[in-house]
Amino acid sequence: MTHSTLNPAGTTPPELVEFPMPRASGCPFDPPPALYAEQKKGPITKVALWNGGTPWVVTHHAEQKAVLSHPAVSADISRPGYPLQAPFNGGTLSFILMDDPEHARLRRMVTAPFAIKRVEAMRPAVQKIVDDAIDAMLAGPNPVDLVEAFALPIPSLVISDLLGVPYEDHGFFQDNSKTIVRRDATAEEGAAAFANLAAYLDGLMGQKMENPGDDLLSGLVERVKSGELARSDAAQMGVLLLIAGHETTANMIALGTLALLEHPEQLDLLRDTDDPALVASAVNELLRYLNITHSGRRRVALEDFEIAGITIRAGDGIIIPNDIANRDPAVFPEPDELDIARDAKRHVAFGFGPHQCLGQPLARLELQVVYSTLYRRIPSLRLATDLENIPFKSDGSVYGVYELPVTW
Repeated sequence: MTHSTLNPAGTTPPELVEFPMPRASGCPFDPPPALYAEQKKGPITKVALWNGGTPWVVTHHAEQKAVLSHPAVSADISRPGYPLQAPFNGGTLSFILMDDPEHARLRRMVTAPFAIKRVEAMRPAVQKIVDDAIDAMLAGPNPVDLVEAFALPIPSLVISDLLGVPYEDHGFFQDNSKTIVRRDATAEEGAAAFANLAAYLDGLMGQKMENPGDDLLSGLVERVKSGELARSDAAQMGVLLLIAGHETTANMIALGTLALLEHPEQLDLLRDTDDPALVASAVNELLRYLNITHSGRRRVALEDFEIAGITIRAGDGIIIPNDIANRDPAVFPEPDELDIARDAKRHVAFGFGPHQCLGQPLARLELQVVYSTLYRRIPSLRLATDLENIPFKSDGSVYGVYELPVTW
């Protein structure tokens, strides 16, 4: 789709491609063809947005890392020139849309529970959650929707336990989370869903003021009591962690399973191994190959700087779609092939630089347990419909499937 109608005044060059681009029919795991075309033009090109903006899009692996770690690049959504996905409603998902030093100050308050050693200690508990979900699935109806029966409950249970959120409220927080990550939600719908979750978490923190527990929200309450953190900021941080902690991993579980079912030789390798290193490698490769953050990370330049011989001016918007960098042939030979034995550690599915995903150790752990357990325990797992009947989430900031009918 070219940008021929967004700006009738003619101030936007009509040859610019509109971002985000549609995926090719029948190729649900690959970046859009137009994004590949931009990558072939060079590491940094211009695209058009829904509002007439013309931000840069960075498509090569090395340049994405350079931009994401550059001190002249801002994640602050309120700055002029920021390449918005939709009209800005004034709300922010806590520190991910802030710059240092405030970003670093707030982020440090919640890093400890996601430290690798702390997360690794959760492996037996996560294993039990996964096994219980499989037991329930085997005892229930067949075929079943893997999203509702397995992919969504597992990370929801894990993050609920970590945060200190009652899992029985999962319907409420999942519904509001889905609205927030939907690209076609109106600004009013997104703001209302965010307000619902913030009010819910504020209420939970009120309870923890009186009866603190050994959970992340109780830790934030202590920061509020000490004056380090405003209660409203603590609630916003809770919203961020709740959404990021279940929505992204749930989509990765379902989409990863679908990709493996469509690549049976890779699924056989994973199912038959008892090597934790191959399981960890499979997780990295699926993160590289799929990359569910498909609307691109968004930034704006604070001052002029140069990358790859191109001058980016102060106020220029920048979009960094990690999915296309993960298909950069300069870094990943045969990038469009799924190969769970490849060394895919250099993928940028979790971003890069100061805003790199805080929860990645937990996401990796959950995916390792899922991918090493589900297919071994249900070796005959297969799709209960054709690939073309699967509804993909092309309308949100997080990619995945709405449902995944499976049988065995």
